[in-house]
Amino acid sequence: MARILSIDYGKKRTGLAVTDPLQIIAGGLATVATSDLFDYIQQYVSREEVERIVVGEPRQPNGQPSENLQRVQQFVNRLRKAMPHIPIEYYDERFTSVLAHRAMIEGGLKKKSRQDKAMVDEISATIILEDYMRSRR
Repeated sequence: MARILSIDYGKKRTGLAVTDPLQIIAGGLATVATSDLFDYIQQYVSREEVERIVVGEPRQPNGQPSENLQRVQQFVNRLRKAMPHIPIEYYDERFTSVLAHRAMIEGGLKKKSRQDKAMVDEISATIILEDYMRSRR
């Protein structure tokens, strides 16, 4: 089997998470400057076998598209052209930042660590991936 890569796309930073090759466990991979994201993913996919990419679909709590959705769609279109052999799916990312903060609190992280937005982005990508994997079972 191959890995599943998850993307929590942001205007400045993007969180990434990935499964193990057996797709049992999801874990944070990195937080990357969004300007470097495309190159980072291309390099990662050249080193690791990736079966699928799951991209957080930004929506408002009422289900309407968020302002970031257009940027995400443009990025996904660019990825699809560059990597047509890898399926890319959207997955609802509502409340992942809230869940990431809650996980950090429950994990005992100090307030200073919880303010690390890069860590929040990576944890959010992990939550998206875990939810996606759970939905497929």
